[in-house]
Amino acid sequence: MTNLSVNVNKIAWLRNARGGHTPNILELSELIIDCGVSGITVHPRPDLRHITPEDVYTLRELTKRKKVEFNIEGNPYAERNKHYPGLQEIIQIAKPDQCTLVPDSLEQITSDHGWDFINRETSEDIDLVNSLKENSHRVSFFVDPIPEQLEKAKDTGTDRIEFYTGPYAEDPGLNSIDPFIRCYDLARNLNLGVNAGHDLDLHNLTFFLENVPVDEVSIGHALISDSLIMGIEKTVKQYLDLCN
Repeated sequence: MTNLSVNVNKIAWLRNARGGHTPNILELSELIIDCGVSGITVHPRPDLRHITPEDVYTLRELTKRKKVEFNIEGNPYAERNKHYPGLQEIIQIAKPDQCTLVPDSLEQITSDHGWDFINRETSEDIDLVNSLKENSHRVSFFVDPIPEQLEKAKDTGTDRIEFYTGPYAEDPGLNSIDPFIRCYDLARNLNLGVNAGHDLDLHNLTFFLENVPVDEVSIGHALISDSLIMGIEKTVKQYLDLCN
């Protein structure tokens, strides 16, 4: 069985397009949790394009009350501003169950690559992981399915890695999934937990999980988009059926 964590960024994005409180991210997140998911994921960014720090703190209280995992994603080295205190401060306040480190930039529409440990000095990342573990139960790095990256990630002291599955989702099949199979086996040998996320949907998720039975998938854009057609409850249950 693979746990499903729903990324609710797109709900906040739709709310922010109009202003106000509709759709209400707290109410819809509770509805999603009540469908049986294992967790809620958010990815705050300095430009506040969707999730805000205030949303993070509110959702932290909800997930505590509902006893589900709270996963905060983000770039720990992104610049701060008067509205965005930085990922590390957000983690310190919210104390999530999982912190997933993603090397995104403001120029990116969405995350499109994993962390690069090969071409950088990892001592800073080691200090970062140690610091984050003081306020997060688990730390994970967003990575591409490249063996050397996983081996370097292990050296930082991280608990898990999360596969960037964009290349697989673009062309699901034996060729595109092979790197994930090989790196999944390597991660297990390295005693790393394994998550996956990005562009996984109702059409490509089953084949992926049959071959790469990860601990958790984080799905947002596709799930929220499917909900426009089928409704949130029916959509979440379909994704849960595939994860089960």
